[in-house]
Amino acid sequence: MFKFTRSSKLPRSVCSESCFPGKRKSAQEGRPPCCYHCTQCPHNEISNETDMDHCVRCPESHYANTEQNHCLQKTVTFLAYEDPLGMALTSLALSFSALTAGVLVVFVKYHHTPIVKANNQALTYILLITLTFCFLCPLLYIGHPNTGTCILQQSTFAVLFTVALSTVLAKSVTVVLAFRITVPGRLIRWIMISRFPNFIIPICTLIQLVLCGFWLSKSPPFVDSDAYSKHGHIIIICNKGSTIAFHSVLGYLCSMALGSYTMAYLSRNLPDTFNEAKFMSFSMLIFFSVWVTFLPVYHSTKGKYVVAMEAYSILVSSAGLLGCIFVPKCYIILFRPHRNVLHHVRNKVHSR
Repeated sequence: MFKFTRSSKLPRSVCSESCFPGKRKSAQEGRPPCCYHCTQCPHNEISNETDMDHCVRCPESHYANTEQNHCLQKTVTFLAYEDPLGMALTSLALSFSALTAGVLVVFVKYHHTPIVKANNQALTYILLITLTFCFLCPLLYIGHPNTGTCILQQSTFAVLFTVALSTVLAKSVTVVLAFRITVPGRLIRWIMISRFPNFIIPICTLIQLVLCGFWLSKSPPFVDSDAYSKHGHIIIICNKGSTIAFHSVLGYLCSMALGSYTMAYLSRNLPDTFNEAKFMSFSMLIFFSVWVTFLPVYHSTKGKYVVAMEAYSILVSSAGLLGCIFVPKCYIILFRPHRNVLHHVRNKVHSR
């Protein structure tokens, strides 16, 4: 005889275990609807109930937690003054700006000496004042961005560096006209008498202002957010607006740097005491190298590091101008005053 035993365990009507939150049901091909796989929700999607057929995507302002059963609020971040990177950039900007102001004070104090007089004092003062503000430009890149700072970042950077580079170009042209042209023709004589090099600054700056005006009128910079570069964070950044206009402005600055380098290269073998050509050549090479290197880094970096890289490039290129052109002169003025007298200059020129 067969003996039947009664079981207290209820029979099951499904062939799969329940899918817990964080997973969804995925049907098994050729099996009844009660048979399914439990599949993990895709990235940034959640399921907060058991046996859900579909996962729900978190909004852009949120991200899925590790268990993928709840959406968490993303942290809003930007390059702040309190960040170590922001503090470092702020300290460098203020230090270099103060150093440039100190160099200006030295040149004003020793304005009667041959080295200061020899290289167009007015252009020297313009360049030092402009560099003082160039070093302060990175401060516009630090802190919570807004529409005003986004516009000021690009326009201030473009105009100030145009003034600085056009001043270097004017100094280079002045050196070439003063030393290389021994028998000037009618045109050259008119250029020297009319002080044409002094018009280089307003002309070059006007061209840059036109470019910036076109940029701001067509597609100006604006505040943007990057919710995908860093997990769990929304990075507030300034969008350049028109990338063509941005690269045009940068290309114009690099072309001015190459023009200044070319003019300085033509007068590289002139008397060292009067001549800044070698120093200007090195400064223009540094400027050109910094911004050519900046472009691939700019396109390959994400988030607030792009902002930091741009601010750092401004500091390095400005420091190149200050260090190459003015540090050698300050060294002679402060530590080698015997070389900063007229008879030493004349003897040096005569020996050459």
